[in-house]
Amino acid sequence: MRKKPPTGASSDVATFLSSKGHPLEAEINALRELMLGMSPSIREEIKWNSVSFCNANDFFATVHLRSETSLQLILFTGIKKKATAETGVPVEDPAGLIEKWMAKDRCLVSLGARSDFKAKQAAFRALAQAWVRFV
Repeated sequence: MRKKPPTGASSDVATFLSSKGHPLEAEINALRELMLGMSPSIREEIKWNSVSFCNANDFFATVHLRSETSLQLILFTGIKKKATAETGVPVEDPAGLIEKWMAKDRCLVSLGARSDFKAKQAAFRALAQAWVRFV
């Protein structure tokens, strides 16, 4: 059963995505559903001209809209510098979703498209849940 995104910011995000005509819009919408379903404290907004996710503490993920062949996200530990900028984020990534570490507290995650994206959803959910603990 699919959950409908809550109204408010989510309807703004849906309008924003629809206006972009992005080739991975279906995957982005599935990702939105996954992220919002992880916790009632997670919400989405348009920030940095993209779909971004935050919890009660800070922002932690932004969809990389420039990628049109593989759904990609930037995971980070917030807007302001935290201790993780020096210590790193010790998360496990057994599925190899992290494509590149851009800093000790920021990485690029690639989820693919279509069936590849669907196959990676469970692994990404586990990675995202582990990541959010450092935000």
